Order: sequence, then structure tokens, then C-alpha cells
Amino acid sequence: MLNEEQIIFFKTALEAKRVKIKKNLNLTSLEMDDMVNNELKDEGDHASMALGHTVDNAILAQQSRELTEIELALGKIQEDIYGICEMCEEEINIERLKVKIFARYCITCREVVEKQQK
Repeated sequence: MLNEEQIIFFKTALEAKRVKIKKNLNLTSLEMDDMVNNELKDEGDHASMALGHTVDNAILAQQSRELTEIELALGKIQEDIYGICEMCEEEINIERLKVKIFARYCITCREVVEKQQK
């Protein structure tokens, strides 16, 4: 089980990551709005804007998913179940949490989930 110092470390890291992602989401949204409001002069401008929108939408989607995972992890900290695998209910290795701070599964169960998703 994670000790209080480790929980505080992960909570602080999750909160910082949440702030950063929210800032990125706002900036990306503002950039997309700005691109739409700019005057497009030719087909190249249209193509560039379309590509920019595609990339920005992919970034927004990924960061939104990550934000959801962070919120879930912070909720688990409040419920005192952070670091517990959702599948086998065993502790998630601390080294895994350091790499993927909002991990929901231990390595073994993650492999099972990934196989099921294919």
C-alpha cells in the first residue's frame, strides 16, 4: 500500500498535470478559433487550416481522455483506493505509477485489457 508521502507526491503530480492539460486545451481551442476567424486567401490556406484542425482535434481528444483519467485518479485518492488495480484489486507497482501516474491496471491486467480491445 502506498504511504502518505507517496500519495501526496502522486496527488500533487496529478493536480499539476491537470492544470497543464486544462491550459493546453484552452490554448488549442483559442488557436482553432483564431484560425477560423483569419481570412483565407487561397486553396493553400484552406488546406493548411484543414490540416491544422485535424491535428488540433486529435490533440484535444487525447488530452481530454488524459484529463478524464487524471480526474478518475484524483477521485481514487479521495476514496483511498489509488494504486489499486481495477481488475484484480491488487496493488499497482509504484514504478508503473511513476511512469503512468493515472494507471488503472497492473501490468498483467493491462495486457489482458489490451488483448480484449483488439
